[in-house]
Amino acid sequence: MVDRHQARAYRLAASILGNEADAGDVSQDAFIRLYESAGSFDGRSRFSTWFYRILVNLCIDHQRRNRWWRRLAPLSSPGGDPDEQAVDPPSEEPGPESEAMLTQSIARLRPALEKLSPQQRAAVLLQTQEGFTSREIGEVLRCSEATARVHVHRGIAHLRKLMQKE
Repeated sequence: MVDRHQARAYRLAASILGNEADAGDVSQDAFIRLYESAGSFDGRSRFSTWFYRILVNLCIDHQRRNRWWRRLAPLSSPGGDPDEQAVDPPSEEPGPESEAMLTQSIARLRPALEKLSPQQRAAVLLQTQEGFTSREIGEVLRCSEATARVHVHRGIAHLRKLMQKE
């Protein structure tokens, strides 16, 4: 089970949290929580939906607990050196133009994602990265399908607005 879901869980946690080390910790905690509460799975929803609900809730809890720390210390670079700029520089290796444009877009998108509410960020990422339907997003976020659609719509609208300002 861990082998099947580990990569997707880590990718989703990294997208929500914006930090690879935290994503590893939170996704590992999600598997521990899954093991501890496996007996409470009642089968009314798909297993993956139930598991991603656990993961997203842990990500949101993690962000709430660590919110004060981000004000004191800005996000560090991927290498963890606090003296380096917290920017994802374009690759120095020559590559296709589309790959460079994608890297640039992702670098611009990460800070914009940070400005979304945790529910909007999770909803947008679940839909775009994981291909979840509105119903599945609603189950993960414990809200109605209509509310899940609102989270996705408002999140994407806010992202567009932020990206157009740049």
